[in-house]
Amino acid sequence: MNTITNTNFNFPGQQSVYKGKVREVYSLDNDLLVMIATDRLSAFDVVMPKGIPYKGQILNQIATKFMKQTEDLVPNWLIATPDPNVAVGHRCEPFMVEMVIRGYLSGHAAREYKAGKRILCGVSMPEGMIENDKFPEPIITPATKAEQGDHDEDISREDILSKGIVSEEDYLVLEDYTRKLFQRGSEIAKQRGLILVDTKYEFGKTKDGKIVLIDEIHTPDSSRYFYAEGYQERQERGEAQKQLSKEFVRQWLISNDFQGLEGQTVPEMSDEYIKTVSERYIELYENIMGEDFVRADISNIQERIEKNVLQYLTA
Repeated sequence: MNTITNTNFNFPGQQSVYKGKVREVYSLDNDLLVMIATDRLSAFDVVMPKGIPYKGQILNQIATKFMKQTEDLVPNWLIATPDPNVAVGHRCEPFMVEMVIRGYLSGHAAREYKAGKRILCGVSMPEGMIENDKFPEPIITPATKAEQGDHDEDISREDILSKGIVSEEDYLVLEDYTRKLFQRGSEIAKQRGLILVDTKYEFGKTKDGKIVLIDEIHTPDSSRYFYAEGYQERQERGEAQKQLSKEFVRQWLISNDFQGLEGQTVPEMSDEYIKTVSERYIELYENIMGEDFVRADISNIQERIEKNVLQYLTA
């Protein structure tokens, strides 16, 4: 199946291109950004060799729809979505931290907890918890933003401020926006029969100095969801939670001896496995958004994107 794993466009007024783990960002004059969500799959901060059909469309549509559903709470960078894989928005200076917020002891936090740690990013975690238990209150555990190929690293609020990565005035806004977005995301998830377990947000500053939400929000790449039905029973029986997130890919990689560590080789993903990953992402979309996923034409994705973006920019 056709996927888009790399782009090389030349849009009018183009100044530069930034290629992240999954998204490629074209900076244009007039302080515009064209962000293309590719079908690349990243896990353990490593980009997998093959793309996942429809993944970019899924991520872009979830992110842009959630931005519209939260813009009354927190301003964001988005202006338009001229193509299923594309978002156009205001150029921002990104903060070099990701605001990770956790409502439950899962994923990285659970792995740290199992290793005996009770403080994560300067935040205390209560004794006596088991994996996937709910925290008394959601905790914010920031991470530094890594360049492609490097690992994001945990960092405490104190270190962020003492190193001058973010000013205290701005950091208070980031914390406030993070809690508000997580609360709204949790409410929307509940309506869909889901639990928003943890997520991360990225923020930037516009040329006018306004702090806005950028990149993605509440996607399966940036968030973890559980099915609400049966959650409590599974916890009481000590069973794994039924979840909607990229965790199923991470678990498959772990079972094939890969966690992004030095000397490890990415296991081969068969076409059959890639098809199942694509189907899981579509299932994620439909559950998270509460609507059917409409597959875009992928016969020539590059051509489709270029045509739609040029049409938007020259309208």
